[in-house]
Amino acid sequence: MSTSQRRRLLATASVFGVLALGACANSPGGSPAPTNSAIPSDQRLENVTPGLPQGRVIGVGTVLDVAGDVQLCLGAIMESYPPQCSGVPIDGWSWDGLEGSETSGETTWGAYAVYATYDGTRLTNTDPPIMLALYDPVAPEDPTGGTEGTTAEVDLTRIQDDISARLGRDALTVGADRGYVWLQVVWDDGTIQDAADAEFGDDVVIVTSSLREVD
Repeated sequence: MSTSQRRRLLATASVFGVLALGACANSPGGSPAPTNSAIPSDQRLENVTPGLPQGRVIGVGTVLDVAGDVQLCLGAIMESYPPQCSGVPIDGWSWDGLEGSETSGETTWGAYAVYATYDGTRLTNTDPPIMLALYDPVAPEDPTGGTEGTTAEVDLTRIQDDISARLGRDALTVGADRGYVWLQVVWDDGTIQDAADAEFGDDVVIVTSSLREVD
């Protein structure tokens, strides 16, 4: 990996890290987050379980292999050398013939688009990965349709803090922008979004899935 590629990788990690750390750094306000307290506990945001993808998914991020323990980093990455993260385990991964990696001690890593199946806990690699520098993704649709949200800033902050506290590491990033709270998770088929709508109201929390179905 060249110096310029490494800098781009660390810059990307820094963006995710700032979002994630920003969500954790804001202490909850004096009032509870506006929410529907009548929601049964098993239907609350932190307790719902999305259905599994029917086919392959694609995930984009840093693949980190520590002594054979391979994972895909989808959230924040620690800017250490070598880098560290808490990612999704990958089975069936091989570095043979794969360009774009770097090794330090027992750790090998690189930035890739990864094709895999997902069982809710682990990924199983299905296709040759694509170096991120060569990957040309289709821009995802804006789930808001470009419309600005109408939730008050103070409520967005409370909701952001509430979600961060309840989901912990299951929330890859949480941040307020354009009048919404944006929540990024590993995978959602709409189940987490529905739970967020039920608790906080429509068009307040926007849930995005890091893994996307490709077939």
